[in-house]
Amino acid sequence: MDVEEMAKKASMKELKEIAKKHDIKLGRCPTKLKIAQLIPKEELEELVSKK
Repeated sequence: MDVEEMAKKASMKELKEIAKKHDIKLGRCPTKLKIAQLIPKEELEELVSKK
């Protein structure tokens, strides 16, 4: 599964929480895909596999 598909399955709130945990600056208008590209892939996969 690629990053785009995983970003669609995850919620914006969960993605922002992971980014905040890693002190990632999101900028002014982040999209789900942009956040998914910035956070570690392992955590993104773990988040999607829970659903």
